[in-house]
Amino acid sequence: MREEPRAVPAIVAAGDRRAAKAVHGESKVYLEIGGRSLVAHVVATLQRVPEVSEVWVVGDSDRLAAALGREDVAAEIRKPLHIVPQFRNLYENAWQSFRRALPGAPPEGRDPVGSDLDQRVVYLSADLPFATAQEISEFIRRGMELGCDYAAGLVTEESMAPFYPTEGEPGIRMAYFNLREGRFRQSNLHLAKPARLLNRHYIEDLYEHRYQRQWGQILGLAIRLLRAEQGGLRILFYYALMHLAGVADRSGLRRLADWLRQWLSIARVEGTLGSLVRASLRFVVTDVGGCAVDIDNEHDCDAARARFSEWRKQQEARAEELYGPLLLPLARAPGPQLPDPSGREER
Repeated sequence: MREEPRAVPAIVAAGDRRAAKAVHGESKVYLEIGGRSLVAHVVATLQRVPEVSEVWVVGDSDRLAAALGREDVAAEIRKPLHIVPQFRNLYENAWQSFRRALPGAPPEGRDPVGSDLDQRVVYLSADLPFATAQEISEFIRRGMELGCDYAAGLVTEESMAPFYPTEGEPGIRMAYFNLREGRFRQSNLHLAKPARLLNRHYIEDLYEHRYQRQWGQILGLAIRLLRAEQGGLRILFYYALMHLAGVADRSGLRRLADWLRQWLSIARVEGTLGSLVRASLRFVVTDVGGCAVDIDNEHDCDAARARFSEWRKQQEARAEELYGPLLLPLARAPGPQLPDPSGREER
């Protein structure tokens, strides 16, 4: 019988500095879709993921406490929930939350030592109103089975089709990574052993340039990689090829995109990114698209509001069809556990 993976902490990135984008003049994680804030949707979904032991949310402490302490949200909280005040950027938010999530860590966190080096956490963004518990559960299980230091989520192009515009109805279209095996969208799910990522600071740069459109900043990052990293020329070549294929795809030049992507196998990209972060890296491809739909602009927000019920039901049905019901029953804790704005509750 296959050994079941142990549960891991989930860290939800809800900060509103640097890489974060405002939507309709508001920090997007507090936008309401389907009657509650985006961050509340994510936290509520994580309550039903068997592989998640506790939830850490990093961002504006006061606003998070208000959003997650709302009666209807608090009633769904069954796992330990911690709020971490945000730091200067995405990298610091991710690292400092990990330090606090280590077993036995004090409120201010501690540096990983010994077995902490192999401590996994699952990272996800706070603006995923269509994420399903089955999708996150499947990603974590498969990522653990790979045994790598960093598992990054992708979804198939086909899984994104339900979100496209239809006749008379708004929709969302996302940019894809064009790889030999197909077109894929980043799913905003990351299962990592943060202490094993020796060049983890590059992940923020790659995340900030994930839209593949900011060419001035992309070129600056490419030059830094060429100068600073061993194998920088190979990294630069595949990095440029991936962006060129993305431009061709978005411009309707599918034949050119198909020709370019034949050089970009999943294995090659895994090896290139792994050498960049100096750790073993693998992709986990899932066939439910909800975790790939992050709300980054007004158009997508309006479409998600207009079709929330339809898309949510569709994602839940598809997730159960593909991955079945959740493996563990949902156990209700004795009373809701409300977040502590200071992030300093006893462990």
